[in-house]
Amino acid sequence: MPKQLELITRPGLLITPQANRSEPRLWVRRLVVWEAPGGTIIRNVSLRPGLNIIWSPDPADRDAQGHMEEEIGHGSGKTLFCRLIRYCLGEERFAPDVQRDHIGAAFPEGVVGAEIILDGVCWAVARPLGHRRRHMAIPDGDLETIASGNGTHTGIEPFIDAVESTFLTGDIAALIPGTRDRRGWLTALAWLTRDQECRFDDVLDWRATVSGSESPAKGLGRTETLDALRVFLQAITPAEYALRMEIAQLEEERKRAEQTNEHRKWEVLQTRARLLQAFGLQEDGVPQGPLGIEALRKSAEKKLASAANVPDAGTADIEKVRKNYDTARTKAEELSKRLGEIDALIPVIEVMVSNTKGEFSPLSYETYGAENPVCKICEVPIDRVLAEGCKLSHKLPNLEEVRQRHERLTKQLAGEQKQLSDLQQERPQTVAQEKTARQQAIQLQEQLRALEKSRDTRETSWYAARRLVDDVARFAELLELQSGDSNIGSLTTKIEQKRGQVGALRDDQARVFQRLTQNFDAIIRQLVGANSEGRVALTGNGLELSVLKGGDRSTAAIDSLKILAFDIAALCLSIEGATRVPAFLIHDSPREADLGTTPYYQLLRLPLALEAFGTGPQFQYIVTTTTRPPDDLLEDPWLRLTLRGAPAQERLLQRDL
Repeated sequence: MPKQLELITRPGLLITPQANRSEPRLWVRRLVVWEAPGGTIIRNVSLRPGLNIIWSPDPADRDAQGHMEEEIGHGSGKTLFCRLIRYCLGEERFAPDVQRDHIGAAFPEGVVGAEIILDGVCWAVARPLGHRRRHMAIPDGDLETIASGNGTHTGIEPFIDAVESTFLTGDIAALIPGTRDRRGWLTALAWLTRDQECRFDDVLDWRATVSGSESPAKGLGRTETLDALRVFLQAITPAEYALRMEIAQLEEERKRAEQTNEHRKWEVLQTRARLLQAFGLQEDGVPQGPLGIEALRKSAEKKLASAANVPDAGTADIEKVRKNYDTARTKAEELSKRLGEIDALIPVIEVMVSNTKGEFSPLSYETYGAENPVCKICEVPIDRVLAEGCKLSHKLPNLEEVRQRHERLTKQLAGEQKQLSDLQQERPQTVAQEKTARQQAIQLQEQLRALEKSRDTRETSWYAARRLVDDVARFAELLELQSGDSNIGSLTTKIEQKRGQVGALRDDQARVFQRLTQNFDAIIRQLVGANSEGRVALTGNGLELSVLKGGDRSTAAIDSLKILAFDIAALCLSIEGATRVPAFLIHDSPREADLGTTPYYQLLRLPLALEAFGTGPQFQYIVTTTTRPPDDLLEDPWLRLTLRGAPAQERLLQRDL
């Protein structure tokens, strides 16, 4: 193949694979899908080191034999195939939620498994497609055995641990932004197996939200993603990372200092305006700087002295008046209470006198009856009864008892009348005393309020003047801090020094991007034309990919081609062992926008050129396509699987979901 030889011999794409290796450090040897553990095999796809093509024919690209018109190139399962590989390599999910639900309903006991070669050791990995929760990853294991449900549940973690320890040491994994338990490999996997939904729009766009992936790369910002990429390319060291953390801390400190300085400026203006208003001074009447501070200080001291000359209502006088006021108020309250008692008693005693007087009339009658008794039975006078005799009654009234009752009522009436008379005489005296005491209390209260107001006025004036003195001192302190604050400048100097150190480290790592640019340029020349040029640059705006051909070219097709060329250029470095990721790459339907057939065919042939380096292919490149590959690639060993969207049996899972 002349183009392959031409590419191999072109300067810039000379790859030196790692010594004593006959295969990639990591590659997928087989992917199998079972309907149930130990059940029917739905798919059994063998893969190889080097180029692996998964083709789903498009009606527009029918081969000479032709196909049915209802055949479609999409919906056949190409993307699902890529995601099942990602799933077996450690990613948490293999499809968006809706698709996973459909697959789980169709295959409630379904299992997907893969044989993954890691540094010559075959890992058997089996993971569920449906409701089962058995995840197994066993080194030197038999895939059929573990997929049948036999063996101990291990989870996928042992395999991820092995990959982490092989490619990402602890201190290196710590440099990957957002890294938590074993997330370093999953972030790298996101780069090596880009989502089709990202459309190859950006070199740092690895996982799309709509893909339903739970990859940690989905939560990274552009700067964090670039940092992760630099870690994988060995273009950042722990020393540089530490310096960048220091710079970030210094920048945060400088930001706080700038905010403090801005607040201080605002406080200076507010304090000056408040002082000028308090002293009744005009803005142009007080100079700026130390002379102005001295003028404000003299005004504050003058105001304080004036406040100190305000008459002082002594504390002793206030306490004496307060004591007299409390005494007068208490006396007025007691007299008022007594007056209330008198007004309540007089009506009661008047009723008692009236009732006592009312008892005298029947008592007088009773006295007469005692003196002139009448028989209670026959109503005949006793004298007559005694003279004539009576057979009915002989009991006479007790005259002495009646007389004693009369005397007692007489004394009671006299006492009640005297009590009533005393209260009636006491009432006007009490009214007069209560009025006098209340007036005295009011006068003392007014005197107390006047003294307290005088005291408060003096204290308020003094404290206001004292505060002005303090404000002038604070104003002088703020001006001194503002004029003498060199913290921001010193922080800026430190930041620039640290950035200079980072720049020196980046110069040491520039060879990574030089080597990457050499590969990228050679690939671009092969894809776009010999008179084109490709560049990779790490700038302040991120990672910039350029294709120059009569000027900087930037079209939808060229932008996609840049990303594809970059991934393959990085793959070349991984073949040499110059990265921290395996020489493994999946491109899911990479033909984008108006990318022509010729550059697309050249893209598919690039891996053939890479296969020629070493004793055997030192990488694995899996590509899915609906566009018909070149005829010489539509055969074993490169064409590994052909899928169709219709009928359903031709799809990846051999049914309509």
